[in-house]
Amino acid sequence: MNEHQLRGLIDKVKGGKLSRRGFIERMAAVGLTAPMATQLLAHAGVAHAQTAFVYKPTKRGGGGTLKVLWWQGTTLLNPHFAVGTKDQEGSRIFYEPMAGWNADGEMVPFLAAEIPSRQNGGLSADGKTVTWKIKPGVKWHDGKPLTADDLIFNWEYARDPATAAVTASAYRDCKAEKIDAMTVRVTFDKPTPFWAVPFCGTRGMIIPKHLFGEYSGAKSREAPANLKPVGTGPYRFVSFAPGDMVKGELNPDYHMPNRPHFDAIEMKGGGDAVSAARAVLQTGEFDYAWNMQVEDEILKRMEVGGKGVTVITPGGNIEHIQLNSTDPWTEVDGERSSLKTRHPTLTDKAVRQALGMLIDRASVQEHIYGRTGVATGNFLNNPPRFHSKNTKWEFNVDKANQVLEAAGWKRGPDGIRAKDGKKLKFVYQTSINAPRQKNQAIVKQACQRAGIDVELKSVTASVYFSSDVANPDTYGKFYCDIQMYTTTMTEPDPELFMNQFTSVEVSAKANLWQGRNITRWTNPEYDKAYKEAEGELDPIKRAALFIKMNDLVCGDHAVIPVVYRPRASAVSSKLKVTLSGWDNDLFNLVNWYREA
Repeated sequence: MNEHQLRGLIDKVKGGKLSRRGFIERMAAVGLTAPMATQLLAHAGVAHAQTAFVYKPTKRGGGGTLKVLWWQGTTLLNPHFAVGTKDQEGSRIFYEPMAGWNADGEMVPFLAAEIPSRQNGGLSADGKTVTWKIKPGVKWHDGKPLTADDLIFNWEYARDPATAAVTASAYRDCKAEKIDAMTVRVTFDKPTPFWAVPFCGTRGMIIPKHLFGEYSGAKSREAPANLKPVGTGPYRFVSFAPGDMVKGELNPDYHMPNRPHFDAIEMKGGGDAVSAARAVLQTGEFDYAWNMQVEDEILKRMEVGGKGVTVITPGGNIEHIQLNSTDPWTEVDGERSSLKTRHPTLTDKAVRQALGMLIDRASVQEHIYGRTGVATGNFLNNPPRFHSKNTKWEFNVDKANQVLEAAGWKRGPDGIRAKDGKKLKFVYQTSINAPRQKNQAIVKQACQRAGIDVELKSVTASVYFSSDVANPDTYGKFYCDIQMYTTTMTEPDPELFMNQFTSVEVSAKANLWQGRNITRWTNPEYDKAYKEAEGELDPIKRAALFIKMNDLVCGDHAVIPVVYRPRASAVSSKLKVTLSGWDNDLFNLVNWYREA
């Protein structure tokens, strides 16, 4: 389908000659997913359809305790400091954004009275402003009303460099202004095709000004509410033991009728993915378990008992290996992996290229992930419109040896390759998790055959993904040569997802290691393409820019994609959940219920 045909179909939808569903079906026929088709309509000024979730309970409460299991335990409850998914999910029990994303990539209002559109005056024709109206009657858990002042505060709080918020990129390049007590206008510096970033989704959870106002900037880490949240969500805070348990109770003043269904919620942290799967699928001790990074063969065996099922939800998450662009073993001005250094051996592209050939993705998919992981050479895999057809991957130890030999890396008496007195010896870290340790072993074995010595390091997940800036073993500090984890894509557009390779996002001491560019790889051409994509309203040209970015970072072997990972969750047979691959697992917690 060419650009002219695409625009013709959009015009038919705008003119009432083609239904939204008909448009989405036609886009699916040419490989465009529902989320992206929905975004194309939104960019063209076609209002979002109102999403209605299935919810059967006819009263608030009565459902007992909802027991959920996150084997990476929550460590704090401020969404602006939520470095890992575990902290985003723990925060989502209590805090809400203006809007989120359903499985089809459609926006769902939570604190918003309606989704902004051209029709209701919420979106400007020039793509520079978005106006949000707050839903009337929403109260914080302490009874104070939610107002525009809270939204303005969140904008100021997140964009302040002294706060060092992980959400800074969502608020940095825009201005928020109060129109009235219940209305806020967001103005962007330039036409912005993906405007649903500030106040939306994972990075859009709103915290109360009256409790955090005295703790902005440099004092932000001192706020008592970082560990004792007061939000607007369906559950009120009861207690929190970092890394272990989060407890909440029904919010009797919640702003949606007959919700929530459960009287209380308990989010248990710790353990491992296999025991979490067993607690839902076999013993029935828990209702829900997150992130089933478990060998698929094991999941299938556990499902036989019938107490639960593995639910697989498409999204954009990618399990990948990062190669450090900086020197993790040399300290400069009080920090290692400093941008002021370069890695002694990984700066050689031949070494990075060889490592890319030593990742047996096919075996990782077949023997570890099965239906929960698809081998890929792309960092950006979904929606399909952004999927590059230019990248290729291969597992070839012989060719890796040839590449290293041609680049002057010769084997020494110990079998390890060296050049100019520097040996190919690497420390390769990841979190403790059976699939990841098996993946590490596969890589180590192939590297040995190529004359590369690899020391494996496994870090407890709660430490590896910790938000503690004093912790030296976090993935954000990257104090080793190579590391592996999954990056989540929490919206059906790649803009925020791909900013993790921009220069402005480099993780460093100056931003308390909260920057999203953890590889410290920088490329002016990438930065230029990203800036262009931020303001490109033409969906076809914009998709081409993101494909170019993917090809730049993958082509330079700054990262090595391993498997695209749709989300896998363990769900009790009696629990009715609504999940999305484009938002938090708990994005629609308010509509969860249990059937008798």
